[in-house]
Amino acid sequence: MFEGQPKGLYALALANTGERFGYYTMIAVFALFLRANFGLDAFWAGEIYGDFLGLVYFLPILGGMMADKFGYGKMVTIGIIIMFLGYLLLSFPLGGKVVGLVAMLIALLLVSFGTGLFKGNLQVMVGNLYDDPEYADKRDAGFSIFYMAINIGALFAPTAAIKISEYARDNLGYTAPGEAYHFAFAVACASLILSIAIYYAFRGTFRHTEGGKKAVADKAANVAAEPELSKEETKQRIVALCLVFAVVIFFWMAFHQNGLSLTYFADEFTARTASGVHTMPFDVWNLVMIIFIVYGGFSFFQSKTQKAKTISAVVVLAALGVLVYKYHQATGSIGISAPIFQQFNPFYVVALTPVSMAIFASLAKKGKEPSAPRKIAYGMIVAAVAFGVMIFASVGLPMPQEEIGPDGQPVGMHVADVSPYWLISTYLILTFGELLLSPMGISFVSKVAPLKYKGLMMGGWFGATAIGNKLVSVGGYLWGNMPLWMVWTVFLVLCILSALFMFAMMKRLEKVAK
Repeated sequence: MFEGQPKGLYALALANTGERFGYYTMIAVFALFLRANFGLDAFWAGEIYGDFLGLVYFLPILGGMMADKFGYGKMVTIGIIIMFLGYLLLSFPLGGKVVGLVAMLIALLLVSFGTGLFKGNLQVMVGNLYDDPEYADKRDAGFSIFYMAINIGALFAPTAAIKISEYARDNLGYTAPGEAYHFAFAVACASLILSIAIYYAFRGTFRHTEGGKKAVADKAANVAAEPELSKEETKQRIVALCLVFAVVIFFWMAFHQNGLSLTYFADEFTARTASGVHTMPFDVWNLVMIIFIVYGGFSFFQSKTQKAKTISAVVVLAALGVLVYKYHQATGSIGISAPIFQQFNPFYVVALTPVSMAIFASLAKKGKEPSAPRKIAYGMIVAAVAFGVMIFASVGLPMPQEEIGPDGQPVGMHVADVSPYWLISTYLILTFGELLLSPMGISFVSKVAPLKYKGLMMGGWFGATAIGNKLVSVGGYLWGNMPLWMVWTVFLVLCILSALFMFAMMKRLEKVAK
């Protein structure tokens, strides 16, 4: 799985891990922060949440255009600095009035613009590693590894957000609504310092992918030297990419309900305590042990030396030992905070990535591996199944309700104690869809985009994601305006229709993917 990959992949992946840890620490509590700190109802919190996510994924278009002119590495560095300033401003508890609201909006603009410069261009650099013929056949695997590293950062983010917020509330006296959440935003500042440190410490392994004035000239020379695509071929590739972008919109609209309507469901309808063995899924270190078991198991069977097999076996046995110990210590009960459910998606991504890679590698050997467009279509179907689970979980539940808080503003009201395993299962199924769609989509863009439009087309991927994320706010609009099962049905239907559209366009898409 990890053999034969360029060294620069791991450096870029780790740099991105630090940045993503900070981002997802913020996202884990952001929707709840908007309601607690500013007293917003579900609709307006959803509007701001969707607008922010939309900007985060729209501005890489501008970032891609700037990088095509000035170089990818320069934009990545500037992006980290701007993001740091945004998170720093978010870290100050300025209250829930006009000053606090204006400061938050400015901070969101800084974070989204910095992300626009950083995120897409870093991924273009990853793709550039595989322009070397030595690594060309490892592109899909490389993007899967890169995507897995993103989720290692996201895995620890909800726990970090909850723990630091609880510490600020219980030990530092920040008991006013929303104040303690600012400390979760401060974690993002620290993670960016780590990210830039990794980037420059290992820069030598990927410097050739950064671009710059010389690289811009080299790129122009490469475009001239590249077997020239006809206008028709260029058009076919761009049209194919735009078709994929259209489908991606509806996937992210549904998928990123994890930070909005699914978090509302966790907060208002899901049991707030767990006891005994049922506490184990909510301890992030238990999830880490499972990851060690998965990777240790794969390493054991794939290792070529006895020493490597022995080390792998020791890792697996040690992780199993920890889980057995914690199982016997799992007594009493714990509180369940809504943001903690967001750890399950990144956990599943990290744990299942080697499984999915092994499955597709096996299919590839038999000549039966689905094309990237076909994987994307399957991902939409899987996402629909996930919302089918939520429909079953919501049958018989009342409509979401709101009560008036001490500040006179509406806030969510806990009305049921549904089993947390409904959400845990939903995140598992959504993750299968994500693994089929997201890394494969990024790989498809980096492979199909004409060389002179590569940065712009990667920006287009994020632009489509931006539209999808802006439409996430639909979940906030539907919340409280229709029965819960109907809310999830809307997303199920959109996923099914997107999959059908993708299959209808499959011949055209697979033609350019060859």
